[in-house]
Amino acid sequence: MKLSRGYLALIIILAVIIIDQVVKIWIKTHFYLGETHEVTSWFQIHFIENNGMAFGWELGSKLLLTLFRVVLTALLIVYMWKLRHRSDIKTGYMVCLALITAGAIGNIIDCAFYGIIFNNPAPPETAVLFPEGGGYGTFLHGRVVDMLYFPLVSWYWPDWMPWIGGERFEFFQPVFNIADAAISVGIIALLLFYRHCLSSPKPQPEAAE
Repeated sequence: MKLSRGYLALIIILAVIIIDQVVKIWIKTHFYLGETHEVTSWFQIHFIENNGMAFGWELGSKLLLTLFRVVLTALLIVYMWKLRHRSDIKTGYMVCLALITAGAIGNIIDCAFYGIIFNNPAPPETAVLFPEGGGYGTFLHGRVVDMLYFPLVSWYWPDWMPWIGGERFEFFQPVFNIADAAISVGIIALLLFYRHCLSSPKPQPEAAE
C-alpha cells in the first residue's frame, strides 16, 4: 500500500522529534555545560545552551519567542492537514513542511519543559533529569540545547585589510542541534525546489489515500 503524504509527514515529524530529543537528553546528562569533544578536525560535539532562535541567535523576549514558535507551529500543522489530500501538491513540498514543523516542535519542547525537568549544575557537574530539588526554570522558560559544531575552515585576514585585518575568520561558527538542521534543510529545499507551491495555487481535486 502506498504511503499517503499525510502519513509520510507524520512519520518524518515523529522521527525528527524523537532523534532530536534523545540526542539532547543524552548530551544534557553526559556533558557539562561548555564541554567539547573533538570527533574530527572539522566536527566537534560542543554543549551549549541558548535562549533564542536557531543556531543560538537571540531575538527579543524569551516568553514571546516561545509563544511565537507555538503559534507558528500550530499554523504549519493546520496548513499541512489541509494539504494532505491535494493532488496538485508534491510530496517533496510536504516533506519540507514536515521538517520545518518537526524542528520547531523539537526546540519548543526544550523551551517549554527543560527548565522543569533538568537542573543546572556548575561545570564539571552534568545535569540530572527530574532532579529532587526541581528544575532550573519554569514552564516556557527552558533553554535550547545545542551541540553540533562544524569548524570547517578558518584563517586570519591579512593585516593590511581595513577593519578586519588580523582577525580570525571561521566557517562554520554557529553551534546547532538536529531540530535546527531539520528547519534549515526544510527551508533551503523549499526555496530551491518548491517556491511555486508557496503562491497558494487554486485547490485541485483531492487525491485518494
